[in-house]
Amino acid sequence: MGLRGIGAQPIERKKRGRPAKPKAWEAPGLTRAERVRAFIESLPITSGVHAGKPFKIRDWQWSEIIEPLYATDGEGRRRKRKALITIPRKNGKTQLAAALALCHLVGPEAEQRGQVYSAAADRKQAALILKELVAFVREVDWLAKRIIIREHSKTLEDVVTGSTYEALSSDARKAHGLNVSFAIMDELAQWPKRDLYEALTTGGAARAEPLYVTISTQSHDKNSVMSELVQYAERVRDGVIEDDTFLPVIFAAPDEADPWSEETWRACNPALGDFRSLDEMRAAAAEAKALPAREPAFRLLYLNQPVDATARFLNARDWKACKADDTPGLFGQTLLMKQRCILGLDLSSTTDLTALVAWFPATHDLRAWFWMPADNIEEAERRDHVPYRLWRGQGFIEATPGRAIDKSFVVHRLGELTKEYDVQFCAADRWRLDEIRRLMDEAGVKIELQEFGQGWRDMGPAIDAFETAVLRRELRHPGHPVLDWNVANAVTVSDPTGARKLVKDRASGRIDGLVAAVMAIGAAVKVAPKKESVYKSRGLVAVKVA
Repeated sequence: MGLRGIGAQPIERKKRGRPAKPKAWEAPGLTRAERVRAFIESLPITSGVHAGKPFKIRDWQWSEIIEPLYATDGEGRRRKRKALITIPRKNGKTQLAAALALCHLVGPEAEQRGQVYSAAADRKQAALILKELVAFVREVDWLAKRIIIREHSKTLEDVVTGSTYEALSSDARKAHGLNVSFAIMDELAQWPKRDLYEALTTGGAARAEPLYVTISTQSHDKNSVMSELVQYAERVRDGVIEDDTFLPVIFAAPDEADPWSEETWRACNPALGDFRSLDEMRAAAAEAKALPAREPAFRLLYLNQPVDATARFLNARDWKACKADDTPGLFGQTLLMKQRCILGLDLSSTTDLTALVAWFPATHDLRAWFWMPADNIEEAERRDHVPYRLWRGQGFIEATPGRAIDKSFVVHRLGELTKEYDVQFCAADRWRLDEIRRLMDEAGVKIELQEFGQGWRDMGPAIDAFETAVLRRELRHPGHPVLDWNVANAVTVSDPTGARKLVKDRASGRIDGLVAAVMAIGAAVKVAPKKESVYKSRGLVAVKVA
């Protein structure tokens, strides 16, 4: 281990007698990708069942990752600048990521005063690649002589080239101003913010050939930077987008694949039966199949499907199955003109999201409208990590002037709905309804406002009714992205009787649209005419038993 402090040098140590394979990548006639492979295979495996053996690049790692990633043009320059490698857990991504980082720090891809980084969601995750790097250095004599290890600051330094490596976490504030040679974004799906990703991937403009590699399982949040990257990678892979600088490597089971089939497992776990234990996979699958609550985590971590491993109010597949494909236009109002509907209104305090939902019992259609203060949208976008400005531009959110919700915009929409539909009444939390009533009186809007409690007694039956409508496919929604996001954020809590209330799964999640929808459907069920008992028309029938 190297000494700490400014100007520290590595401590020379005794050789252990292991056959050294220094600079194998310098053999003549090798391509750039072959030099990278030779460097990595000169390293020892430092943990697991293969510890002590040479690092052996598997065929799939070569053909899918290293060979295309380090392919060159006619001038010997690397074509790729970015890569996404999304793969289930336990397929050797950390070891490969560490080996690539070391290759750019001190191997054939190193450059003078290069800057190599690995970044992760938090300090603990960020330390994983660092630990692999340190283990490599301590096991290889020539690396131990060249590289200074500073574990307290999570940095390494090559004393020959002056290149440095640093482990960052996504909450780091010093990412701006970096001059990146090579960066690994580890488990990007877990990053709470995109700031570090954007700072790293724009921080190599002064380098001739910067390279940014993301290695991660997928994210259930379709608004995350990881999901955006996967969507882009799929379009590049499928030829929809031409981008020769981007390498898409996607190992994931299709949504329709049988999650319990070993054929499915092998298709998305290239290391299965090699250094990825098949027995452990079988045991995890058996447990997930027997315990449905563990199935989402199995699908996410073992099959790399973008499934939320957290227990949610609604399963994403059930909600997606209710999306109507036959509603033209943004909201499809023309199909519902003059139809009977019940409204649900969830008012924000002053600065957050306000939601209005219309429920059409006869057709089972749901429509939604949202408002936010215009002056707060950029700040809210950073806080909630969703594209509010994009949604505003697309018409999914209406921005009201100033820093607080202007409720006259909501009242105006209520008035418009009375012209378009047969509005029965509007269910709403009693909170702040006095101001809405005053504005409605001033605007001449005639809609009955029914107070709807937010406690167990009122919300419990309403949640049951909403859930039943979704599970029976007796609800049709147009795939409104804000409402979809609200549904994905919701979890429930129960009282001792089993009645449920909706709560957010995290501080940055919003569920306003879902609350409004639950109130609308719950109120509709309350006023729905009950079926007349057969006993009223025919009386009791006596049956004589012999």
